[in-house]
Amino acid sequence: MSAPQTLTRTTCPYCGVGCGLLAGADGSIKGDPDHPANYGRLCSKGAALGQTIDLAGRLLAPQINGQEASWDETLGLMAETFSTAIRDHGPDSVAFYISGQLLTEDYYVANKLMKGFIGSANIDTNSRLCMASSVAGHKRAFGSDTVPGTYADLEEADLIVLVGSNLAWCHPVLHQRIAAAKTANPNMKVVNIDPRKTATTDLADHHLRIVPDGDTALFNGLLAHLADTGQLDDDYLKKHVTGRRPAITQARLGDPLESGLTEAELAQFYQLWAGTEKVVTVYSQGVNQSKCGTDKVNAILNCHLATGRIGKPGCGPFSVTGQPNAMGGREVGGLSNMLANHLDIENPDHRASVRGFWQSPTICTQPGLKAVDLFQACADGKIKALWVMSTNPAVSLPDADGVAAAIAKVPFVAVSDIMARTDTGDLADVLLPATGWGEKDGTVTNSERRISRQRAFLPPPGASRPDWKIICDLAARMGWAESFNFSSPAEVFAEYVALSGATQDFHRDLDLSIFADMDYAKLLPTQWPQNGTRFFADGGFFHGNGKARMLPVTAPAPIQRDAFTLNTGRNRDQWHTMSRSGKAPRLGAHLAEPYVEIHPVDATSLGLSAGDLLALRNRYGQAVLRALITDRSAPGQLFAPMHWTRQQSTSGCINTLTAPVVDPVSGQPASKCSPVAAQKFNAAWFGFAAALSPLRAAGAYGAVARSLTGWQGEYAGTETPENWQEFADDLLGLDNCQITELTDLNQRLTRLAFYQGDRLVGLFFASPEPVSLARSFAVSLIGTTTPPLQALAGRSGADQPDPGATVCACLNVGINTLRTAITAGATTVEGLGEATCAGTSCGSCKPELASLIAQHHIGMAAE
Repeated sequence: MSAPQTLTRTTCPYCGVGCGLLAGADGSIKGDPDHPANYGRLCSKGAALGQTIDLAGRLLAPQINGQEASWDETLGLMAETFSTAIRDHGPDSVAFYISGQLLTEDYYVANKLMKGFIGSANIDTNSRLCMASSVAGHKRAFGSDTVPGTYADLEEADLIVLVGSNLAWCHPVLHQRIAAAKTANPNMKVVNIDPRKTATTDLADHHLRIVPDGDTALFNGLLAHLADTGQLDDDYLKKHVTGRRPAITQARLGDPLESGLTEAELAQFYQLWAGTEKVVTVYSQGVNQSKCGTDKVNAILNCHLATGRIGKPGCGPFSVTGQPNAMGGREVGGLSNMLANHLDIENPDHRASVRGFWQSPTICTQPGLKAVDLFQACADGKIKALWVMSTNPAVSLPDADGVAAAIAKVPFVAVSDIMARTDTGDLADVLLPATGWGEKDGTVTNSERRISRQRAFLPPPGASRPDWKIICDLAARMGWAESFNFSSPAEVFAEYVALSGATQDFHRDLDLSIFADMDYAKLLPTQWPQNGTRFFADGGFFHGNGKARMLPVTAPAPIQRDAFTLNTGRNRDQWHTMSRSGKAPRLGAHLAEPYVEIHPVDATSLGLSAGDLLALRNRYGQAVLRALITDRSAPGQLFAPMHWTRQQSTSGCINTLTAPVVDPVSGQPASKCSPVAAQKFNAAWFGFAAALSPLRAAGAYGAVARSLTGWQGEYAGTETPENWQEFADDLLGLDNCQITELTDLNQRLTRLAFYQGDRLVGLFFASPEPVSLARSFAVSLIGTTTPPLQALAGRSGADQPDPGATVCACLNVGINTLRTAITAGATTVEGLGEATCAGTSCGSCKPELASLIAQHHIGMAAE
């Protein structure tokens, strides 16, 4: 009998929920039942982590100009280049762009090196793209970047307001916790405020479909209503808050109808909010990613401060962060406008204290460049040396083509990553192989201020090193070895905790003293300043007078434009630019190509039918995406996910279209409201391919993804190839194959099967119309000995039912299987789970199961 698999207690590397995991070196993944963030729950991405730990595509050795090099040679070149730039052009001529994927220890030493030893604050993070407006709003209102509540408030609330948050797809475990709480408390109400219908809408009692950027008008109207109906907490306001009168006066000047809602919808929401004592307002990217994101945040905070609904069980505003360690980065000063421990760069006493603790030769004296400005400085020639760590700005930043061009202009670019090929890495002079999740040790902080350990359960592959070690090795070569002489992440964490203690005289919220005597190796998930702590129920804010500030904010004028408005976001089963999640075959099976949601009215006006492609363009770039015709997006509004890179798609990098417009306070880009022109993409042909080996993205439209048997790809072009066999052979990249071709000259249909011996290793289908075939069935044949005529039929026989497109990624349950079960009588989500197992693992697909059941009932009623 084999020995039982050893499982390591660690933390998920995806969103800011910070779920605990039990992980094995063999790829086994379980939810940690003892972790207070998830209590054993997982989402589809977390459950599939075991499929992402292979070494395919990994960067395993340093590279200089595309050639493998030693660490000594590579770090020596970096140290010389950065030191020369600093000497010749000053410390602000160099920059780091880092990531919420880094662990706190990585973040800490990067911040220490740049701000305390190089002497510049030109270090920013991709967390700027997801939660900078929340940071700015917190600081304006509370005097510090403090998250007041805890996840337990979601179970204790009687009203949960979800604003700009598709929680079901972006933070699925929190969505599951709310769904369970709603079942346990039938009196709980959920309001979903979002321009789109989403999977989260299915949980809501009310969906308030505001116009883009209508949030401020809505919450200003709520504040005015609370004041006009005597719902303010006068005692709390008198003791703990300033700015009440100007904030309310400004709110009364606005028109809540500019939110896009009707008077009846507004009245119902305002009465519900005012009449419910325990209210939690959860907000995310729909609030933050806006040119007025900080004002939106303060409009929400104003309502909670005015009613004293903050810091009490079941009460408060709650920002849910996008990345696993966005909070840890905020805590150690990873943003260009912050110092470690929530201290301020502009405050000379704060600077002196941090510099004294670090015993550093210098300290930055002013905020550095925020993300969008940093890459503009690259374009302007001001940055002479750039280090990008664990992120892909050539895809994720707005005006992605402009950012790629800006990176290409920097004289020296280093990129630390786990993957050998990324859009950003392809622009680098130096590539540094970093260890990834499962291979490195450290800590992360989740959205409720809970610090958890990520623990290694795999050896470092090749010559890879942890990020903190790479940073310290560079610092040593630049002359600061003694100050970066850490031998383990535990030593880095201990210094970070000590710095927290050394700066407590400034009366800051970040108190890590609870960790001072903890055994790092055995550290349990723990909130700072201590477990269960909520802030501000009895005041104690961090402005000089100890009071919070309500801010007068003005709602932006409603958007008036002839063009479409493009909103970007995430898929349920993918993460950022898919360098990790894209490796998991079962995740790619759900939505395997870049798409754009468009309302049926707009689709009709553009002449679109199901399966057509839509071309989008504006002054920044262009994209071609599969049109998904749905009423989830309102007329005039489009929605597209941001995951696809130039590695996976020839025309699906959606951030080539997002405008580099930022919030003036936070510097966070506005990723939800870019104007675009749209028209049908008139393709001469469409294609679909499935293969055992990686496919190539090519043509006017090409998108590839991992499949359950290898790879699959969607294609389209404006000119029909003269020789389909040569064209398909180039896409599939197969050698020594026997090819069977079926051609219908009348309908211009071509089907090709590629065999090595009797094993089917590739399929290609081409048509002048969008290819109609059972894709999941075709994919399932790859690697089998299916005969050519059966393989090229494009559909299953009666003895081999086609499961259809995957809905439940965890258990690979297809839409046809689900529809069959519903027709047979499984007409509840629970019944459907019993019949097919769908939704019984992570539960992220339950909203889609409910939607399928609802569609069935509508169809039955129409008959």
